[in-house]
Amino acid sequence: MSEHVDIDLARERALAEADLPAAAAKLAGMSITEVVETLWRTSYQRGAVLFRLLSKERALETFERFEPAHQADLLRALQDEEVTGLFAGLDPDDRVGLLDEVPAVVAKRLLLGLTPHERSLTTLMLGYPARSVGRRMSPEYVRAHPEFTAGHVLETVRNRASEAETIYMIPVTDGEKRLIGVVSLREILAAPEDTRVADLMQTPEYATVSDDAEYVARRCGDANLLAMPVVDSEKRLVGILTIDDAHQILRDAEDEDIARAGGSEPLRRPYLSTSAFKIARARVVWLLVLAVSALLTVQVLGIFEATLEQKVVLALFIPLLTGTGGNTGSQAATTITRALAMGEVTSKDVGRVLLREFRVGTTLGLLLGVLGFVLASLVYDVPTGLVIGSTLLCVCAMAATVGGAMPLIAKAIRVDPAVFSTPFITTFCDATGLLIYFSLAKVILGI
Repeated sequence: MSEHVDIDLARERALAEADLPAAAAKLAGMSITEVVETLWRTSYQRGAVLFRLLSKERALETFERFEPAHQADLLRALQDEEVTGLFAGLDPDDRVGLLDEVPAVVAKRLLLGLTPHERSLTTLMLGYPARSVGRRMSPEYVRAHPEFTAGHVLETVRNRASEAETIYMIPVTDGEKRLIGVVSLREILAAPEDTRVADLMQTPEYATVSDDAEYVARRCGDANLLAMPVVDSEKRLVGILTIDDAHQILRDAEDEDIARAGGSEPLRRPYLSTSAFKIARARVVWLLVLAVSALLTVQVLGIFEATLEQKVVLALFIPLLTGTGGNTGSQAATTITRALAMGEVTSKDVGRVLLREFRVGTTLGLLLGVLGFVLASLVYDVPTGLVIGSTLLCVCAMAATVGGAMPLIAKAIRVDPAVFSTPFITTFCDATGLLIYFSLAKVILGI
């Protein structure tokens, strides 16, 4: 493994230090995957220089594998004629993703460089809501009529295979382009040439163009479909979502959730090709929000300053209690966020979720509370142990309940549940946990 990494690093240094003819020769000997990985690990300025050394066909294939944000960075470093050619070579759904990352003036210029047909396909998709499947589907597909024969469909597939996004799933539409079924290429190939499509087609699993892209992608994966037809409000076929696009949507959603759960915004581009300023910008907003919210914890400590002065030993357990509360809340939030994404729970299940998480939190609190009581009693005294044990019980029950509720509340008000995950829950549980801790200490210790 280490030998493979050393070879990769040596190759990158050679590309960075060699003259252009030597670099072009090295790139020519690499696979597309190796070229993409190499450009990912360089700045986009240096990457643009290396990108120009690729042949036209390899350049387009490489460009298609980049994330839209990385594509936009690369375009800024290329000449207008190179940009126009690359943009025209993309599929319509990939163009839409790229247009979302570039300024409006640049987007307009790129659209004007397309043929009228390609421009109409792209602008149609731009008209759909930002996170809808209409923005991620492909409008290029092969369709059949129920009265077509298997031989007719095969001929159509041969003629349009190079244009279509996929040919393995063929939507069946009536004369007004309304979706009435689907048929697989396997069934077409296996059937006699004079067999009607109506005798082969199956009831379609489809999505509406305004449906949430992540929801549709998950449906596509759960049903093990190679592609899912996408229709408008009148059930007219407008595109298809292929399984590879569905997987990309889910990967993007997962990256976004992981970043936001950690109190940051997703970079949307390779780490090593992202400037330090952009990385800092992705993190600073959340850090400022959390720093301000953490002042609540400071205020709680200020309120109970006199209590701490009377029983200094209480300060020793603050990290334990706040950490336990934050971790318990984060575990609950992560579990419920995933359950929401998988469709296992909805906002209507908030009562059942709260009750279940309260029971889970209470169980965890009993286990940790007994342990905390025993250890604190042995090291200090029984009253202190009683404070620690009872606080752990209350904090775990509270944190699990709040952690389970937050993602559901976020979903109900149409906010990304990941935003309400770890950072906010940890801060809330810290402040609330301290209130519980010192309140119990005053009652049990009589201070």
